[in-house]
Amino acid sequence: SITEAMEQQTISIAKAGITTTLNTRCSVFAAANSVFGRWDDTKGEENIDFMPTILSRFDMIYIVKDEHNESRDTTIARHVMKIHLNREQAAVEGEMSIEMLKKYIAYTRAKCGPRLSDKTAAKLGHKYVMMRTSAREHEHESNKRLSIPITVRQLESIVRISEALAKMRLEAFTTDSDVEESLRLFQVSTMESAMSGSLSGVEGLTALEDQEEVRKVERQLKQRFPIGSQVSEARIIQDFTKQRYSERSVRNVLNIMIRRGELQHRMQRKVVLRVK
Repeated sequence: SITEAMEQQTISIAKAGITTTLNTRCSVFAAANSVFGRWDDTKGEENIDFMPTILSRFDMIYIVKDEHNESRDTTIARHVMKIHLNREQAAVEGEMSIEMLKKYIAYTRAKCGPRLSDKTAAKLGHKYVMMRTSAREHEHESNKRLSIPITVRQLESIVRISEALAKMRLEAFTTDSDVEESLRLFQVSTMESAMSGSLSGVEGLTALEDQEEVRKVERQLKQRFPIGSQVSEARIIQDFTKQRYSERSVRNVLNIMIRRGELQHRMQRKVVLRVK
């Protein structure tokens, strides 16, 4: 299991009467779907159903959403078509050949082992305390525990990222730029994933209040508009804003229900049809 591989760096095998244990000292790159098959903004951290003991062992955690974007979808479609059209052609070499890259990686693994300097170690320790304080304040405001805990393991993750950045340059010690970049990567990955339900910067709303408002809007929308009914999107937004719901929450509900396939746009996206 992934737990044994990440905790003990071993994998136990029992097949055909043979039982053995293999070492697994390697990097782990894993991907998983959310609990609901697709990320649901109204559910917040309920989308993640992993034990904290597993999540805390990953250096970086990213939440990847399948959001509709015409220009990006067009770029992806062109890339896929290009792969199929040029299947018989030789692979295009980049700035460095594959063989040279393999040799470089093997050399850095064998010859380079950078460590933290006293200055960068002190800086990392200070930043870790600030992250823990921020996480505690977020939990206090939202009255919920973070699904991705911020522990000493996350500090070790930042250390590994800093050392990896220095290793790419064959440096003996990490620099301030390595620490800043590792903190940035950690912030945009694990920290954003841990606080994915927050509304920092939106005045008057915490994460729990926002999620509750979205649920109320969705519940009322389903009660007022039965399956098969068509209504103007502008009218929906106008009606709910008169009831003191935020326009942002109403649009969020409409987008979520469209992604689920419960609503469909009609008449040049001016009218929405409830299909289920």
